[in-house]
Amino acid sequence: MTARVLIVDDHASFRSLARRLLVADGFDVVGEAGDAADAFDAVRTLAPDVVLLDIRLPDLDGFGVAEVLAGDDGVYGAPTVVLVSSRARDDYGRRVDASPARGFIAKDELSGDALRRVLGDP
Repeated sequence: MTARVLIVDDHASFRSLARRLLVADGFDVVGEAGDAADAFDAVRTLAPDVVLLDIRLPDLDGFGVAEVLAGDDGVYGAPTVVLVSSRARDDYGRRVDASPARGFIAKDELSGDALRRVLGDP
């Protein structure tokens, strides 16, 4: 089964690049959002399996978005969250491991294979 992916990033150029990379590697990109508010709406309406989530958003950081999406109220269906950033994972200290996100991918290392590894797919 092909994972349905929502890309959340405030830079349209990165969303476009990520879409091209992931579609070329067999993922079904079902939508994009530029901020947390639009991400919550998109998750509710599109029901993605995976949310590729930028850490630095203008309205709420990716850690906060991941917490809301992982909430037990069932509103968002608990999609798998994978954090992305132009900064290195080490720049965030323990926050990545402490978050409910499945993992982290540096933006310059994004590929279908990298996403599959984080998701635990062969």
